[in-house]
Amino acid sequence: MSRIGKKPIAIPAGVTVTVNGSVITVKGAKGELTRDIGTEIGCTVENNTIHMVCPENADSDVQAKHGLYRALVANMVKGVHDGFARSLIINGVGYKAAVQGDKLILNIGYSNPVEVIAPKGITFETPSATEIVVKGFDKELVGQTAANIKAKRPVEPYHAYGVRYKEEVVMMKEGKKAGK
Repeated sequence: MSRIGKKPIAIPAGVTVTVNGSVITVKGAKGELTRDIGTEIGCTVENNTIHMVCPENADSDVQAKHGLYRALVANMVKGVHDGFARSLIINGVGYKAAVQGDKLILNIGYSNPVEVIAPKGITFETPSATEIVVKGFDKELVGQTAANIKAKRPVEPYHAYGVRYKEEVVMMKEGKKAGK
């Protein structure tokens, strides 16, 4: 049995969880998320807590799914109540970002600006010209959108120019040595 899977998930006020067979639906102030967890793992909702139930004689694949689905459902509950955010930093001469409606306009060293259209449920913010915040209620979509933005200009290791996560540490390479 998974130690993570055994932990109950607290349901905050304003969030409703419905279980219909193997489909879990979570509704909150930020939005609604649905996930099919399959038939191997059971799910019960009692007294504002969610319990993921794993069979007694389950094989290792089912036991691994026990902790996985508990974490995914916990992220669903947190997302519809609080939401998620991922911060990115742009570093480079003349590199900047701006938001126009639901588009993120990136000037990151290419001849033309790069436009990123926000998927449904995602919003972009630019607290400064070199910082981007991706917000949403679906953790997977927030992370994937931030990764797509980061992939537009990977960080190069000599000057650290490019787009990176705010908490990411860039390992710098040493430049060429001077002659004799």
